[in-house]
Amino acid sequence: MKSTLIIIIGFFLCWEVQAQEDLLKELENEGKEEVIYAHQTFDGTRIVNGQSVETKGAGSLEFIFSHRFGRINTGAYNLWGLDDAYVRLGLEYGITDRFGVGIGRSSTDKTYDGFLRYKITRQSSGQKNIPVTIVGFTSMNIKTSPNKDDDPNVIFNDRLAYVTQFMIARKFSSKLSAQVTPVYIHRNTVDQSIENNDDFALGIGARYKITRSLAITGEYFYRINPNSASPNYNSMGIGLDIETGGHVFQLLFTNSLGMIERSFIEETSGDVANGDIHFGFNISRNFQLGSKRSWD
Repeated sequence: MKSTLIIIIGFFLCWEVQAQEDLLKELENEGKEEVIYAHQTFDGTRIVNGQSVETKGAGSLEFIFSHRFGRINTGAYNLWGLDDAYVRLGLEYGITDRFGVGIGRSSTDKTYDGFLRYKITRQSSGQKNIPVTIVGFTSMNIKTSPNKDDDPNVIFNDRLAYVTQFMIARKFSSKLSAQVTPVYIHRNTVDQSIENNDDFALGIGARYKITRSLAITGEYFYRINPNSASPNYNSMGIGLDIETGGHVFQLLFTNSLGMIERSFIEETSGDVANGDIHFGFNISRNFQLGSKRSWD
C-alpha cells in the first residue's frame, strides 16, 4: 500500500514538474514572431530569357523546353517567323532547397551549357527580417558550330564562355515582384575589332500578377561596356506566364534569338526599333524524384 502511494505521489510530482516546464516554455515563446518566407517571387526559373531567383526544391527535377520562332517582320512568306524554329532543351535538379545543378542544349550555334545555382538568402519577415532574396548563378557553355571540318582553325578553347551573375529580387506584394541582375560574361575568343572578351551587364525584370494563374513579365539587359563597334543590341522581352499546377507556360516576345546568357546578352542582333521581334515560349514541368524537405 505504501509502495502504491509513493508511486502515485511520484507520478503527480512528475506531472507538476512537466506542467511547470511547459508553462515556462510558453512564457519564453510568448511575443516571439514566426519567420514568414516569401513564396513564388516569380512563377518559374526564367523571367523571360533571363534567370529568376526561383530554385528547385530538394529532389525536384525541372524539364524546360524553350522555343523561339523567326522574326515577325519577315512577313507572310515566312508566316511572320513561324517557319523558323530554334529550341533549347534543359534539365535542372535541386540537390537541396538552396543548391541546384542544370544542363541544356540550344540549337542556336549548337551550344551546350551547364550551370550551378545557389540561394544565398531568402526574403523573410517576422522573427527573421531579410528584405530580398539573393541567388548566385554560374555557368559554362561551349559552341560546337562550326564543326572542325568546316573550320579546322577553331580549337576547343575558342568555343568556351563563362557566366557569373547574382539575382537580387524582392516580392513587394502578392502581385508585384522585381529583380536586378548584375552579370559578368567572359568569352575566350571573339572578334576583338567589334567585341570584348570580358563584358558586364545589368538586368532588370518584373512580374505583375493579373489573376492567381496569370502574370505579366518583362525584362531588359543593359550592356555596361559594349565595344563601340558592336553591331548588337541590348536584350529585352515581355511575356505572359500561365501557371497550371506542375506546368508553367510562358508566352513571350523578345528581340533575342538565343536562350542562354552568352547569346541573348552579348549576341542579340535584333533591333526593336526595326521590328526585329521573335515570338516564343518556355514550357517547364516539374517532377518530384525525392522526398520534399522544407527550407532550413
